[in-house]
Amino acid sequence: MIPIRDHNPSQRMAYVTWALIAANIALHLLVTMQADSDRALWALYRDFALIPAKVSAGQGYGGFVTSVFLHADLLHLAGNMLFLYIFGDNLEDELGHVGFLGFYLFCGVGAGAAQWLAAPMSPVATIGASGAIAGVMGGYLLMFPKAKVDIFVFLIFFIRIFPIPAWIMLGLWFGLQLVNGLNGDATAGGVAYWAHAGGFIIGFLAMLPVFLLRGGTAFWDRNQGRPAHPDAAWGRLSPSAIPAIRRGGPDQPVPRRGPWP
Repeated sequence: MIPIRDHNPSQRMAYVTWALIAANIALHLLVTMQADSDRALWALYRDFALIPAKVSAGQGYGGFVTSVFLHADLLHLAGNMLFLYIFGDNLEDELGHVGFLGFYLFCGVGAGAAQWLAAPMSPVATIGASGAIAGVMGGYLLMFPKAKVDIFVFLIFFIRIFPIPAWIMLGLWFGLQLVNGLNGDATAGGVAYWAHAGGFIIGFLAMLPVFLLRGGTAFWDRNQGRPAHPDAAWGRLSPSAIPAIRRGGPDQPVPRRGPWP
């Protein structure tokens, strides 16, 4: 279940969202060019990733920020930037450009802290933007629970694109992070689940003052939990034109903070 867009157009240019996407892509390309061997890559992780054991020893505090801008590979980067592209512009609308940047970094640092608390002696480097992006998703859930999000679903012989309320998509995503965090170790499968869950909760709570200033539940009541403006220019989705395909038819991983493992 992959979100591809929402029906919640931003009311002004999301300069910070686009700048963050550009910065993450540029830094990944720079890292790819500079770290031309495994030794060079791990040296970079040692200096700039978040390593819980290093923090517990009183070192590497900068990793709480710098790790947010590192990604393991193109799939990790693409998944994170897709989620930021879909959900970031609307919170930037609500918080303003400077406010959104501060919110994003705050959620990223908080997500790293959650991962550190979950495994304070882990020597495994943690990288990725999705702790911060999880915070954006948590804030989005609070502000626009019934905004429509277009979902791409691919289950072997079943392919569909259809809209669902944001609360379903975001609630399922958060539930999976929480369940995986509770059932596995803090870096199970190379994924930092507690950074995801922690970032989401921090983002939700950090948006509460804005939500209350908008009127709290009265803000939801005015628009039934949807955006106050019309849907995006493409309008509401009609049933997907993509057909269902029937049977018979044609070393220790670096834990990534990313919606896509």
